Amino acid sequence: MIDMEKLKFDEKGLIPAIVVDGTSGQVLTLAYMNRESLEISIKEERTCFWSRSRQELWRKGETSGNAQHIIDITADCDYDALVVRVNKDGPACHTGAESCFHNPIFESDENSAFSLEGLMDMLQGRKDTPKEGSYTSYLFDKGLDKILKKVGEESTEVIIAGKAEDKKETIYEIADLAYHVMVLMLQLGISLDDVRKELASRHVIDKKVKQEKMT
Repeated sequence: MIDMEKLKFDEKGLIPAIVVDGTSGQVLTLAYMNRESLEISIKEERTCFWSRSRQELWRKGETSGNAQHIIDITADCDYDALVVRVNKDGPACHTGAESCFHNPIFESDENSAFSLEGLMDMLQGRKDTPKEGSYTSYLFDKGLDKILKKVGEESTEVIIAGKAEDKKETIYEIADLAYHVMVLMLQLGISLDDVRKELASRHVIDKKVKQEKMT
């Protein structure tokens, strides 16, 4: 933990706070804190900012319900900016978007970044707007039974590859299984966040069990 006195607030007594989704790593928003809002954020473990337009403190979610629960706060090397990792209750942006950063300015044709969120968006697009010749659209068109059949088949392929201790083939089959599971998720209206929250709840339970065993 750093000494709060090391933080460098600007001439208006503010420091920029970059809020990041602690699960996905997505940048949610850029806001500002003064010393009081930072102290409140640490004490309450939820984000509290200083509104430059209204000139007042505001706790994220106090009107919308979309609170941000703080995981940790880290200062940069110069102590003049903060990164705040959070678990969020809802969209970060007042527009209803998950992140305030949703207006594309430039995207390279050569340098692309893969993400599960991006893949889910693509699959959702194939569901909402079927494309002729698309295998994904074909699965959605055939419906739940077909999707479940493919999940079962791919699960078997993973088992066979794993039993053979073929690492390369196992990776390939796990990727196939993951793809079909994601199609199933969309068919049933399950989001990545739903699964993340379930895994996170198990992690907390597991951590508590380990602590109990150690005492």
